Amino acid sequence: MTTNTENQPIAPAAPAPPAKKLPAYKQASRLTHPENSIVKVGSQSVGGTEFVVMAGPCSVEADPQMLGTAWDVKMAGAHIIRGGAFKPRSSPYSFQGLAEEGLKMLAKARELTGLGIVTEVMDSSDVDLVEAYADILQVGARNSQNFSLLKRLSKSRKPILLKRGLMNTVEELLCSAEYLLAGGNESVILCERGIRTFETSTRNTLDISSVLAIKERSHLPVIIDPSHASGKAHYVAPLSKAALAVGADGLMIEVHCAPELALCDGEESLVPETFRELMAELAELAPHFGRRISTIKNPDIKLADQGGQR
Repeated sequence: MTTNTENQPIAPAAPAPPAKKLPAYKQASRLTHPENSIVKVGSQSVGGTEFVVMAGPCSVEADPQMLGTAWDVKMAGAHIIRGGAFKPRSSPYSFQGLAEEGLKMLAKARELTGLGIVTEVMDSSDVDLVEAYADILQVGARNSQNFSLLKRLSKSRKPILLKRGLMNTVEELLCSAEYLLAGGNESVILCERGIRTFETSTRNTLDISSVLAIKERSHLPVIIDPSHASGKAHYVAPLSKAALAVGADGLMIEVHCAPELALCDGEESLVPETFRELMAELAELAPHFGRRISTIKNPDIKLADQGGQR
């Protein structure tokens, strides 16, 4: 032990704490990127104070259906239009989507509303085609660990919406996001859409706490899909409010102008009027949680009839 000039013993310096070990998702980790990331989608930003809502039908079925619903969600205050042109279905006999024809209808919806569009890409061979139309490329739950697709999308210039797999842990979701980041695409949005458990009262089990777990570990924005999580339209509004309260950055909601005629997931789709009411409620609640929904100018706005199916 050393002494000072007065021959008093000096205690040895405490050893420096060991450096925190980086997780497998290095670039997605808060240890390497402490501030929240904000993903730009045209004039919209996902991950800031704006609570961003993506809405539209599960699948693109026809021009009147797609354009009518797109206009309805636009007038209700949605920020981005969703719609599937390629549909991964459990049964090979179920409606599989309209492929490029559906993408063209989505492009028409963007032209009509001025809103960006998000749609799923299922195969690496389709990335160039979908990228030519979409503003956000979605990776569905079944492809969350399709690493060849993720590697291909890491080279895309478009933002990627990555859904959590049916039985993926939060760490596995972040490792999938790492494939995108490591390949050079820094515009990644995560989506909690429910996981498979032993519970059968809902389509999936919404892991609402995953928002907290993701935000503790990662800087990436995360949204919630209450439609696929619950499988029931009347559960969507309460789960949407819970998503806002728990700190999610937005929502992805299925809306259909005639759910009883929908070719896919009609039972979990909101009608436009119900969606409008939900958006007004969210806009009123958002400031209490440090958020805003700036697309809502007047909660009493009436849906315009643009000639689509109602």
